[in-house]
Amino acid sequence: MCLMISTSLKPAVTRAINPVAKGLLRMGATANGVTFAGASALIVSALYFLPRGDLFVGCLVISFFCLSDLFDGAMARISQQGASSWGGFLDSTLDRIADAAIVSGVLLYLLKTQDELIPVALVALVSGFLISYIRAKAESLGIECSVGVAERTERLVIALTCIGLEGLSVPYALATGFWLLAILGLITVSQRLFVVRKGTLER
Repeated sequence: MCLMISTSLKPAVTRAINPVAKGLLRMGATANGVTFAGASALIVSALYFLPRGDLFVGCLVISFFCLSDLFDGAMARISQQGASSWGGFLDSTLDRIADAAIVSGVLLYLLKTQDELIPVALVALVSGFLISYIRAKAESLGIECSVGVAERTERLVIALTCIGLEGLSVPYALATGFWLLAILGLITVSQRLFVVRKGTLER
């Protein structure tokens, strides 16, 4: 759901998580169940810790629940179920809700403090939805649209990093991160709109 592992690290990570994944399967857990449980815990954590201003703790807890993405994939592979259509849809949908919960949690915190960063956070939230929507709509039209300077993983890393640093009282960490999210989000939306426009004109 939240993590992408580089090719060089993937074998080591796989060896580390396979025993846990096998244990979960023996206990009767399913890949989709782990996906749902991990995402639900992440969403609840984001909407509990972040609005309260517990930014560093919230960042740590959210990052921990991001690990569910590693386990559900391993469980699907070990059980030889593969990536089902429903599993892929569920994972993708919960990813979007989780992303929105993180930004919304920060937005609620900013609203409580009447921070001037509120409009920037709103742009980051809306652009995040648009990036995913444009790709889904483009693919329904038969147009490949995965371009962009800030896809989901990059946006998530930026968000969690600035939230964690703000929780450690690093000056301007949250402002810097959310301005970056907003700007990169708008650039990515523009890039995807251009690709879709070009794709429709070429037909």
